[in-house]
Amino acid sequence: MKPRTEKSLELYEIMLRRGYPEPFCDQVTRNLNTDWTAQRMIGYLSHYKKLPMEEVVDEMLAILSDRNRIMQKKELESANAKWNEYLNTERTGKDGRDA
Repeated sequence: MKPRTEKSLELYEIMLRRGYPEPFCDQVTRNLNTDWTAQRMIGYLSHYKKLPMEEVVDEMLAILSDRNRIMQKKELESANAKWNEYLNTERTGKDGRDA
């Protein structure tokens, strides 16, 4: 796993202050180790005083699922752009004129 970001460390501190066990905070922030994912969890936690650990884990998994969907979408968009570029190159020919 990559190192924690500033937001991830902020999430770690917030969770500790709310009384969650240190090993739990450590695992959550190791998984939410980007600013985007950590900020999502910080936003979620801001609506509640203290949630059961199961609900925090459930939200963590939802955030990771969202992140994975976004990453997959970007990969598919990139592949589609390359395919379109290939098709346009084939149709116009290498000299730029229509084939």
